Amino acid sequence: MVKYLTQEGLEKLKKELEYLRNHKRKEIALRLKRAADFGDLSENAAYHEAKEAQADLENRIRELRKIIGSAVVVKKNKNKGLVEIGSTVQVSSKNGKEKFKIVGEEESDPLKGKISYTSPLGEALLNKKEGEIVEIGTVGGKVKYKIVKIFLEDDK
Repeated sequence: MVKYLTQEGLEKLKKELEYLRNHKRKEIALRLKRAADFGDLSENAAYHEAKEAQADLENRIRELRKIIGSAVVVKKNKNKGLVEIGSTVQVSSKNGKEKFKIVGEEESDPLKGKISYTSPLGEALLNKKEGEIVEIGTVGGKVKYKIVKIFLEDDK
């Protein structure tokens, strides 16, 4: 399955993978060794916790390798004037103005203004131009957003 990412998002995932492989693995291996030194592994809670942490770590490493291996880095076409993955968009609604960056699923962080292109708002904004209005359903009802500005990389 193809994963669309910005260059920034891909670099962040690569750094996380490098950290997990080169630092976190060693840390968990040390925890396992220390826990094993307590003896009887069948009733050793610290050992079982460390084994669980190791399994979680290896699962995350596999997940990151898969994402990075299937990643397609989106190149922003500054001439189209359309919202696309990697675009930063200012919208206005009844709640005021907000600014979002449209990113891949793995990069999404709504608290930092990064929304996935697969989110309801992200999906609605894709391929739209400045001035267009999109409407999405929310828990509180339908909300209309007007695209006020699509920022180029150098005018954010």
